[in-house]
Amino acid sequence: MSPLEPASFHAHLAEFDAAAWNALAGDYPFLRYEFLAALEDTGCVAPARGWTPRHLLIGPPQQPLALAPLYEKTNSWGEFVFDFAWARAWESRGLDYYPKLLLAIPFTPATGPRVLCAAADDGGARHRSAALAAIAADARARGRSSAHALFIDEPLRVAAAEAGWLLRRDCHFQWHNRGYGDFEDFLATFSADKRKKVRRERRRIAEQGIEFQALGGAQLDAATLLRIHELHATTFLRHGHMPYLNAAFFQRVAAALGDAFIAVLAQREGATVAAAVYFRSHDTLYGRYWGADGDYHSLHFEACYYQGIDYCIRSGLTRFEPGTQGEHKLARGFEPAFTWSAHWLADRELRSAVAHYLERESAAVTEYADVAARHTPFRA
Repeated sequence: MSPLEPASFHAHLAEFDAAAWNALAGDYPFLRYEFLAALEDTGCVAPARGWTPRHLLIGPPQQPLALAPLYEKTNSWGEFVFDFAWARAWESRGLDYYPKLLLAIPFTPATGPRVLCAAADDGGARHRSAALAAIAADARARGRSSAHALFIDEPLRVAAAEAGWLLRRDCHFQWHNRGYGDFEDFLATFSADKRKKVRRERRRIAEQGIEFQALGGAQLDAATLLRIHELHATTFLRHGHMPYLNAAFFQRVAAALGDAFIAVLAQREGATVAAAVYFRSHDTLYGRYWGADGDYHSLHFEACYYQGIDYCIRSGLTRFEPGTQGEHKLARGFEPAFTWSAHWLADRELRSAVAHYLERESAAVTEYADVAARHTPFRA
């Protein structure tokens, strides 16, 4: 990194120019200044919760060459790329794994850019390399165990490999729009038995008297957003987990992102009994939050998958990422796709052990994806 490209680290997104940040972020919703600032300003991301912002800036503030959402983490919650075994290995040698550095979007397992780069003849490759070098140098200088970049896009995967970071692969499930005219057109690509199963699930929703309404952020009033958060938080608690997000975040981000924030409301007898929250870019829909006030047959599949597919077809979006986990997505038209993370580890001996582990894990992930691809519902 040349002297013309100074790197600096910042404790709050408010230290950045919002317009300059968004000029590099484009319409990828989770890297919009408004989304990241909402997480910080509402206390969802805070040192007390294990997230200390340490955002990276390369270049002058008004004309940045590279920006990155960076955090110092004192735990591994809310990341969706699990490194608890690595932490135990560090601690078994009397070393401190935490705090570590994390290049990621908090609570968001969605693939996308993690280093925002100004336009350049090399497509930003030099700026991405400079960002990774600055992060590793900062970790080394301050005695941090590691730095991790999660759910990275292909350009950063290439840069990380060239910089010697370890690469880790996982398998999620995504939906692809192949020019469908409507949902029935999509179902026509299924085998007969799989098509009947989906229709039966959708019919059960109608039989329960549940109807749906999709609203953008600007159409949602405070009471509705409070209800959405209540459903989300209650569902987290019902499954034994504390919710990461508070009501203030929902209010803030819906107003700030407008039509990039979509709430699908499930209504029964005039009451909202469930809600699924999505975000969108110009070509991709991201399923993020869900909640229901009870157990309704097939409602999760309808609200979180079929309503999202319907929305993509109506809006001409090409891809739908519904979130993590779930082979049950296969039967509903989602297909396996690889996601990537990159890892810099300070301790050479432990780095070598992790590298060997990742080789074995990668082979298992490849086998898993191959098997999963043979269980999609599409006709041969």
